[in-house]
This record gives sequence, structure tokens and C-alpha cells, in this order.
Amino acid sequence: MSLFLLCLISLFFSSASAACSQCTLGKAAFFSSNEGLSSGSCGYGPIALNMYGGHTAAALPSIYNNAEGCGACYQIRCKKSGLCKTTGTTIVVTDLHTDKSNTTDFVVSSRAFRAMALPGKDAQLLRIGIVNVEYKRVPCVYKRQNLALRVEKFSNFPNYLAVTVLYQGGQTSILGGDVAGVDRPSNWQYLSRNYGAVWDTSSAPRGKLMFRFIVKSGYDAQYFFTQQVLPANWKPGVIYNTSVQITNVAMNGCDPCPWK
Repeated sequence: MSLFLLCLISLFFSSASAACSQCTLGKAAFFSSNEGLSSGSCGYGPIALNMYGGHTAAALPSIYNNAEGCGACYQIRCKKSGLCKTTGTTIVVTDLHTDKSNTTDFVVSSRAFRAMALPGKDAQLLRIGIVNVEYKRVPCVYKRQNLALRVEKFSNFPNYLAVTVLYQGGQTSILGGDVAGVDRPSNWQYLSRNYGAVWDTSSAPRGKLMFRFIVKSGYDAQYFFTQQVLPANWKPGVIYNTSVQITNVAMNGCDPCPWK
């Protein structure tokens, strides 16, 4: 519990520069193949190909932010007049992009790249390859889809449990989590970040399980409870849907980006 309290305190001092959602200028390229998108650093696997309609992206380390950026959504538009739509499109971060020159903020799926173009201009945009873009953080909205937890195949029932957080809504980052038995709601076991959006524990409680995560939205952080999610006989490789969704949005007084 003390670790979470420390996280809450530190947020007010360390997240000020990252809290705003104003426009940022940068560059974007695209993946010529979807193969790389199914093995991203966030750990989503092949399911990433369908997240946000396939509008996925690998982000620079500063955006990926040691995996806190996994599942974050951005509105992105290219800046080439006569070729790009003014509304752009929305992408979701599913991978880390290591650019030694630090010049390309996102490498997006070809579907997302084409979606930035005006009707009939997508082929021209693809030929350019790398474009100047403007982007800002926006809430993720998953219609008719609540938060879900996938029990990873390398879990070992009943003690070792690893779960991947899927379909994270809102404008949030997950900083930590706990798991407890439904029959023993005060006995929380700490979850460690294995990698990306994957959290694990070697001391999984017995019986039906519920979870809580600490989520950050702008300057604010709070616990998010899932109530019962996993059955007593949970199985590796299975996705378990929750009955709730994260909808927190950063309310920090930042000026909105004029998407005109």
C-alpha cells in the first residue's frame, strides 16, 4: 500500500510536463507489413491488429514512457495541404519504436497512415512514406467493449498469474495493480509489471479473483476496481471481460488543439 501512496504523491511533482494534451509537431512513418504489429512491446500480441480498427502505432520511448503509454490513444493528422484530411485519425499505442535519430514520433499501421489522407489520395500519401504530423493525446473510447484481462499462456495455475490489460479506456496510464480473492477482499497481493501491459504475481490468491489498478489521468491518480473477473479455476490463454471500463479524462486546464 505504501508504494501506491508514494506513487500518488510523486505524480503531483513529476507528471506536470506530461499532463497536458496540447498539439505536438512531429513525424510519422508506416509499417509496410502487419507482421511486426502482432509482436509489440506492450504484449498485446495478434489482438493488436484489431485494436481501434487496426489503427495501431509504435511510439518513441518518450511517448511509450516505460510502458505507461501502452494503450494510449492519439489523434494524429498529417500536415501536407491538398493531400491530408484536417480531422486526421485516432491511433492506439501498442509497441515501442526505437529511432536512434529521434526524428519519427510514430510508426503506424498502413491502415492508419492511409486514414489520414483525403478520399482517393491514400496511395499518394503512402508513396511519400514519412510525413510531418500534428498529434495530441485523446481519450480511448471502446464502444460496447469493457476492460478485459487476458491470462497469459505462461501463467501457472494456481500460484503464478500473469494478466494483460486490454481495451483500456479513457485518457489514462496504469501505474500499478493488486489482486485479491473475492472471499477475502482485504487481502490484496501486489502485481508487478512484467513488461508492457502485462502484470504478474507469484502469490495469486485462491478462489474467484478481483483486481484493482491505480490509474493516472493528468495530475490525478486513483484506484480502479474490477470486482470479480477471474473464476476460481482460471485458465491460461483465456480472455476474461470485466463489467466496467476506465473513462477518466485528464482535466488540467490545458488549451485544446485547434483541429480546423
